[in-house]
Amino acid sequence: MRGRDHQRGHLGGYVNPEAMVPPDHPLRQIRPLVNAALERLSPDFDQIYSLTGRPSVPPEQLLRALLLQAFFTVRSERQLMEPLSYNVLFRWFVGLSIEAPIWDVTVFTKNRDRLLEGDIAHGFLRAILVDPQVRRLLSSDHFSVDGTLIEAWASMKSFRPRDGSGEPPGPGRNGERDFHGETRSNETHASSTDPDARLYKKAKGQAAKLCHMGHVVIENRHCLVIEATTTHATGTAEREAAVAMISAIPGRHRITVGCDKAYDTTDLVADMRGLDATPHVTQNDIGRRSAIDQRTTRHWGYQVSQRVRKRIEAVFGWMKTIGGQRKTRYRGTSRVGWMFTLSAAAYDLIRLPKLLGATA
Repeated sequence: MRGRDHQRGHLGGYVNPEAMVPPDHPLRQIRPLVNAALERLSPDFDQIYSLTGRPSVPPEQLLRALLLQAFFTVRSERQLMEPLSYNVLFRWFVGLSIEAPIWDVTVFTKNRDRLLEGDIAHGFLRAILVDPQVRRLLSSDHFSVDGTLIEAWASMKSFRPRDGSGEPPGPGRNGERDFHGETRSNETHASSTDPDARLYKKAKGQAAKLCHMGHVVIENRHCLVIEATTTHATGTAEREAAVAMISAIPGRHRITVGCDKAYDTTDLVADMRGLDATPHVTQNDIGRRSAIDQRTTRHWGYQVSQRVRKRIEAVFGWMKTIGGQRKTRYRGTSRVGWMFTLSAAAYDLIRLPKLLGATA
C-alpha cells in the first residue's frame, strides 16, 4: 500500500524548518521543483501500489532522499539513514518531522526497488522538464548525444567461463586468481556477480574493465539533460542508444544532433536523417572516409554544434564525481540505469536555480 506524504508546517514542538534552513540555501529553490514534479507523478505512483495493506515508505519521500544521496555524494542507502536521523536540513527536504522514526535500510531499498517497476526515474526526469519554468529554457531544435562507461560493481575475478570450466579463485576472502595465458571475451565469459556487465574499453591503450554504458541527450541552449538510458557496453551501443533516444524526442521537425567521431558511421548518419535529424558528427577521416561531407560541415551551425557538444562532458563529470556514477553500487542493467537516470535528473536540478535566476 502506498504511504502518504504528510508534511507539517512545523517539524515538531517549537522547531520551525523555515527558520532553520538558510534563506539562500540552494535546496530552497530545488524543493518546489521537486514537489511539482512528484505531484505530476502521483497517478504513476497509484498504479504501482496496492490499495490495501500496510503503508509503505511514501514514494515522494523516498525519491527526495535519493536525490539528497546524489546531491551530497552519500555512498550508500545505509550511510544515508544516519544523517537523516539528525540533520534538520535533510529532514526538511525529505518531509520528515523531528519525531518521525528513520526507516530501516532494508525497508528503504525494498521500496526503492518497487519504483523500478513503473520506470519512475524516467518519469521524474520528464516531469521536471515539462515544468513551465523549465520548458522555456530548453531548445527544441538543437541537441547533443554521447555515452560513457560506468564501472560495474563486480571483480575481474568473477569474470569466469560460461561453461563452468577454469580454475576457481584461491581460498580465503580475497583468493588469488591467475589469468595469465587465458583468453577472455564476452562471448565465452561472464561475471558471476553481475551477468549484465561486459568487459570493455573505450580506447586503445586503456585497461578493459567490467562496465555498463550510460548515454545522455542534452539540449544545446542550456545543456540540460533531456533523456538518459543505460545499455550493455558494446562497440555499437552508443550509436544504437543515440538513435533510440533521438527518436523518443516529442514533436517531429528538423533538428540537429551533435556527436563525437565515434558516431561517424554510414548507418548512424542514415538513421539520423531518417528521423529528420541533421547529424553534426565530428569527422573521423583518419585512414578512412567520413560518413558526412562538406554539404554538412560547411554550415556555421555545424561549427556551433561541435563547440557546444563538448559541454556534455560536464554532465558526465558531475554524475561521476558527485552523483556517484563512476563505479556503480548496483547490479543489473535495470538498477544501474534507474540510478543513472535519477542522477541525470539531479544534475538538472542542481543547475536550474541559477538558470531560473538568470532568466527571471
